[in-house]
Amino acid sequence: MSENFHKKSILRKPDWLKTKVPIGKSYISVKDIVAHNHLHTICTSGHCPNQHECWNRGTATLMILGDVCTRSCKFCNVKTGRPLPVDPQEPERVAQSVKNMNLKHVVLTSVDRDDLEDAGANAWAATIRAIKNLCPKTTMETLIGDFDGREELVKIVVEAAPEVISHNLETVRRITPEVRSRAKYDTSLNVLRIVAENNIRAKSGIMLGLGETQEEVFETLNDLYQAGVSVVTIGQYLQPTRKHLDVKAYINPETFKMYEEYGLKLGFRHVESGPLVRSSYRAEKHIL
Repeated sequence: MSENFHKKSILRKPDWLKTKVPIGKSYISVKDIVAHNHLHTICTSGHCPNQHECWNRGTATLMILGDVCTRSCKFCNVKTGRPLPVDPQEPERVAQSVKNMNLKHVVLTSVDRDDLEDAGANAWAATIRAIKNLCPKTTMETLIGDFDGREELVKIVVEAAPEVISHNLETVRRITPEVRSRAKYDTSLNVLRIVAENNIRAKSGIMLGLGETQEEVFETLNDLYQAGVSVVTIGQYLQPTRKHLDVKAYINPETFKMYEEYGLKLGFRHVESGPLVRSSYRAEKHIL
């Protein structure tokens, strides 16, 4: 038997997914501020392909509530385990960092904190309010978890009034159990519905290349629109390590463009669709 018989065939990454890695003064400034204030970013934890572009624009997606997640989704490279206790000083440190970066718009995200009674909702609200107090002209997007679908916890974030609340559906209904460790498709749709019904701009994102069909992507976009989502991002799934889900297909740019056109015709206010698109990519446009 051939030595290579049991080896998995690995898809070769196409040219349109290859990025340059420019490092400029803004990149270095953002990196220094993040390090000095002991902050975590999904830019580095998630191996985002747009990190250098965004940091060179002086923007970063800051991750609150630590860098250890209580869930173990098969697409995500964030560490899984038992998180440290919530740092009560974190909201002020994050707000000061936003001020130091002189940001006009900031994106916040977090690990899931199923170990906490409030799943971190009150820390979310404290961070939003701290930024508003110190940087009143800075607009904000918050990329939240599902809080296990508990409406009272979602509303804690809603009442802090960021301009955009985002929660990623990640993939189509059929594949959700394979991709997400605890979250459920309908629970996520309901979280987004709660946000939209409380007059906050609701945003969501999905990944392609996990084995979904074109019809399933259309169905998912329709589900998001019916839930009240007005901004959607569509990007290519990239395998962080060999321990994570395999890439089933690299979707070409023309197909991403087709999904963008479908979403805009459906009625979404903004559709960011492309191989390198991530949920916070060029998020400053999504408040308009």
